[in-house]
Amino acid sequence: MIGSDVSLATRYDVALLDLDGVVYLGEQPVTGAPDALEAARRAGMRLAFVTNNASRTPVQVAELLHRVGVPAEPDEVVTSAQAAAHYLADRLPAGAAVLVVGTTGLTEALIERGLRPVSSAEQDPAAVVQGFYPGTDWQALAEAAVAIGRGVPWLATNLDATVPSPRGPLPGNGSLVAALRHATGRTPAATGKPDPAMHAESVERSGARHPIVVGDRLDTDIEGARRSDCASLLVFTGVTDPAGLLAAPPLHRPDYLGRDLSALLYPHPEVREADRLVSCGSAQVRITDAELLLGARSANGSHGPDGHENSHGGQDLHGGENLDGLRALAVASWRLLDDGGRTLRIRGTDEAAARLIEQLGLGPAAG
Repeated sequence: MIGSDVSLATRYDVALLDLDGVVYLGEQPVTGAPDALEAARRAGMRLAFVTNNASRTPVQVAELLHRVGVPAEPDEVVTSAQAAAHYLADRLPAGAAVLVVGTTGLTEALIERGLRPVSSAEQDPAAVVQGFYPGTDWQALAEAAVAIGRGVPWLATNLDATVPSPRGPLPGNGSLVAALRHATGRTPAATGKPDPAMHAESVERSGARHPIVVGDRLDTDIEGARRSDCASLLVFTGVTDPAGLLAAPPLHRPDYLGRDLSALLYPHPEVREADRLVSCGSAQVRITDAELLLGARSANGSHGPDGHENSHGGQDLHGGENLDGLRALAVASWRLLDDGGRTLRIRGTDEAAARLIEQLGLGPAAG
């Protein structure tokens, strides 16, 4: 995990923003997202709205963003349907038929790239492409199964098992892909996040030179950034929780953490490692053979997670946007994982640290 002595909106030229769980949930804005993104624009950052959801066209996504209070133009939107269409256009002759399991987001993206959407296996498709659409029915899956069974290439826009909603996670495109995989014994290629094809599409369309990926999912947003050598910011407004962060394998580890999109607007402290101590801002974690000990670091660094008093009294560990404690815990936990161990226990050595651990949902025996 790295630090930045200036705001991320100043450090990076374009934010490649995931949508579901980051900017909105369903058709409601994530709390604070419109104001944070407006402030990021004022700071000079450009925005690209990047979604694995292939069910909407860029125009429809821009309209939804307007409804949730985030002004956006269609050319600022990048969808997994566009990445999939680009992938197929590079591999199929112009005008080739492509069987679509999805809706207008996919069909319009294919037409933009000079391909011909069809809906039946009897229309001699050169490929099958499957994207998320809540209205997908048995007939659509059946036509795709027939075409896939005949050996045509099969491409999924993404493999997300779930999509976030105000009611909790719901089946995503990966779950619908699993039905066809089970029926055909085949496995599709995929171009959405975390595949680098999605990142390349986003960079090309946004003109980014020094982008940062912003998302709520470790296995799509953060892995996609890692696989594309791009900086990443994880926000906790969607599916990832602190326990999942602490257990993340190397490809799923973000560069920055934020409670929400306001994290674009401020500097981020660096995480420092020395011997068996990991410190970040006001927090410090001591690594032992059996546990991670979290406490507050004094101004002179002489006290911390050894149970002694310190000048901060631990108050900075949980105040406002301060995620120092979680940053330090994450890096300490990753060190244990990389050394072949596991975190047996996470314990706070003062009242504030214990309260933070409880608030994060880690508990006395998390990990």
